[in-house]
Amino acid sequence: MFVKNLQDCPEFIAGDRSILRELLHPDKAPLDLRYSLAHAIIPAGATSAPHSLTTSEVYYILSGTAQMHIDNEVQSIGPGDAVYIPPNAKQYVVNGGADPLVFLCIVDPAWREEDETVYEKASAPSS
Repeated sequence: MFVKNLQDCPEFIAGDRSILRELLHPDKAPLDLRYSLAHAIIPAGATSAPHSLTTSEVYYILSGTAQMHIDNEVQSIGPGDAVYIPPNAKQYVVNGGADPLVFLCIVDPAWREEDETVYEKASAPSS
């Protein structure tokens, strides 16, 4: 049995400037997985950097609200929403709310740095 607690995962700033903790990744544990699973946070008032992946991605929103941008579409997202992001779609999140946006990211096949293109820097949270 393999169990990994979120608190045991180191926190880092991803290329899109979200705060990430990788829970499951086949390159980092002896797991027979195609996908990777990460816990992500976009702070209140922040915007992630526009980016795309050559792979598909799903965001599952745990808490907070934001505007999800995928190519030319924009939609409000919040707790309980699952967002499918197709391969090569330009995406970013605008968190104009007062609370952090907290979500899970599933990337299939598993995330690799060479599969991601970051188009511009993200904005910092306003103080």
